[in-house]
Amino acid sequence: MKKQRTYKQKEPELMEVNESRAVYYGSQSFDDAGIFGLMDIAQRGISFGIFDNLAKKFPFSMQNWADFLHISGKTLSRYQKEDKSFDTLQSEKILQINMLYKRGEEVFGSSDDFLIWLQTENVALGKTKPQDLLGSVFGISLLMDELTRIEHGILA
Repeated sequence: MKKQRTYKQKEPELMEVNESRAVYYGSQSFDDAGIFGLMDIAQRGISFGIFDNLAKKFPFSMQNWADFLHISGKTLSRYQKEDKSFDTLQSEKILQINMLYKRGEEVFGSSDDFLIWLQTENVALGKTKPQDLLGSVFGISLLMDELTRIEHGILA
């Protein structure tokens, strides 16, 4: 009778690494994070510094951002002053807007053209400016869908 061999797989060692959020997030694009990475980033909260780098890509005022994130302008100013991190829901919204920005750049070929589209009244969206939909998860999803239609040449 042949003796059966059993193999024990080594458990992976877990290491705790202390690193700054800026390094953890790498470039502000979060491209390499994957969906679970994005969920983890949102759970931990995005610091105001990381948010500020993203916000600079857009022509929006801090009050616009406060409206998108459903917080007061005063609260946003406090986050800036204290370099406070956003809560999970606000962080998710920031990440979704960042993903929309990246998608818009891909579809339009430049950030400038995407930002013009974002600020221009759109017939396909019920004569709404796309930027007016950034305060809602459903609105951001609608904009992603619209970018896909534009990419495929389905205009209106």
